[in-house]
Amino acid sequence: MRIEALPAVAALNQRFLLDFPGEAARELEAMSIEDAASLLAALAPRAVVRAWEALAPDVAREVLELLPEDLSRHVLVEAEPAASVAVLSQLEPEEREKLLARIDKEVAHELRELAAYPENSAGKMMDTRVSPLRAGMTVGDAIERLRAVRRHGLREIYVVDDDGRLTGRIEMQDLALADRARPLGAITRGVVAAVRDLDPREEVVEILQREPITVLPVVNHAGRFIGVIRQAGLMAAVEEETSIDIQTMVGASPDERALSRPWFAVKKRLPWLQINLLTAFLAAAVVGLFEGTIAKFTALAVLLPVVAGQSGNAGAQALAVTMRGLVLREISLRHWPKVVWKEAAVGLFNGVAVAATTGIGVYFWSGSIGLVYVIAIAMVISMVAAGLAGALVPILLRRFGQDPATASSIILTTVTDVVGFFSFLGIATLLAGMLGAIAS
Repeated sequence: MRIEALPAVAALNQRFLLDFPGEAARELEAMSIEDAASLLAALAPRAVVRAWEALAPDVAREVLELLPEDLSRHVLVEAEPAASVAVLSQLEPEEREKLLARIDKEVAHELRELAAYPENSAGKMMDTRVSPLRAGMTVGDAIERLRAVRRHGLREIYVVDDDGRLTGRIEMQDLALADRARPLGAITRGVVAAVRDLDPREEVVEILQREPITVLPVVNHAGRFIGVIRQAGLMAAVEEETSIDIQTMVGASPDERALSRPWFAVKKRLPWLQINLLTAFLAAAVVGLFEGTIAKFTALAVLLPVVAGQSGNAGAQALAVTMRGLVLREISLRHWPKVVWKEAAVGLFNGVAVAATTGIGVYFWSGSIGLVYVIAIAMVISMVAAGLAGALVPILLRRFGQDPATASSIILTTVTDVVGFFSFLGIATLLAGMLGAIAS
């Protein structure tokens, strides 16, 4: 049935909009915006709401702007909130506030909250200025629709059903080469990936790492297509996620920026620095336990940073790999035995190799085979412990519901320092008889 703007068929039009809002929306989208708005303005508000909800968001926005003020106010209030929000999100803030100022304050407050996506959500990143095509269209209808909306830079268009739910995509090349009478379904391809508007940025990054895409469609809780995240937004998400992990791993706030105020940076960093100070005292206490051994063999004090430094670097490598696996969902908590075993094995093999090199250098420096044994054994132990800690720290933080990136390096440094110092000085104490040649 074709919608007509004739008074004689107004009752029939109204019945059609009430009973078949999806089909009515398709007919309205084929008209000029002025004709569609004029036709709707002559019908009962309840019929207008049903059809308006089913319109593509960009068409619904243009129609709403041309409806009489009383009718536009009624439509915004009575329509399904998701439909109203999809339209409001396409407007500039000033235009959005003008529309919301016309309606009841409680309803306006609800729509503002729904339209304000969380800062790190997919909805916050998406571009809503998109024009989906109806699955029931022909190629010719689709081309005319695209000419009417005049969108540039399109590589693919998304297809929705009569309820606005995402069903597929069409590449521009396929559309341009197809016969105009051919149904869109014949050239529609499956959607590679999609994300919900409230999904966190991590989900977007994960999809980008997994799928070779430049545009990611966004749907709401009902599966209705509401926008896309374009390549620039996808890359920005990856950069933001990476930079946040870098900051939080060393105890800096993810909210801090390079030009943040000094006092803001101090408030965010100082608590973690105080915690780091306490852990440093813990490492110093371990050294203090062996004060007599160090006083007797002063060469041990020279080599302490070597053991701590190597184990710290090994732990940082294990931490970085494990963190990346958690962020990209390559691993989950159930994989912890495999991850821990792998990092322990890596620490063992690397420890043996580094211990051999260190032992050669220490022998030529000190001439003491006993000191070579001490530092070689301590190096292997500390690097195995560093690998274990680098894998376990982020996994345990995730297990207890914490951000695995939060100050992981501070915890890791404590573990590597304490284990490195204790193993090196403890073994030196046990093998003191072999260190007689370097006694001061």
